[in-house]
Amino acid sequence: MKITDIRVYPVDEEKLKAFVTIVFDECFVVSDIKIIHGTHGLFISMPSKRKRNGEFKDVAHPLNSRTRQMIEETILAHYEEVLAEGPVPRRPRSPREALPLDEQSRSPGVEQSATKSEDVASDGRPPEIPGI
Repeated sequence: MKITDIRVYPVDEEKLKAFVTIVFDECFVVSDIKIIHGTHGLFISMPSKRKRNGEFKDVAHPLNSRTRQMIEETILAHYEEVLAEGPVPRRPRSPREALPLDEQSRSPGVEQSATKSEDVASDGRPPEIPGI
């Protein structure tokens, strides 16, 4: 298993330094990895979601420490390369916020037609579709 692509989205916050998206073997993507500046330096935080009891649970994570170390070292090395390229323009807090508002609700890989004036009735409702 190899990391074949890394995208770093730096942010300007005290502890949160960047969001990262990685691709494994050109066929599996993991998004919303965070680079955090902690008391002992930089580390990565895998994507997680908040459970009902308020705790966070990783939604994707390595199953062993060797894999975690490989992922973390690769991501942090790439992050340092991005910083070395010069000043990084201020970025949105997450990669999703970088999209224009009309594209944020779209699902990746799914084409959606733009709303046209003829697609909406004069009262703002979409036109009726026969048989529905």
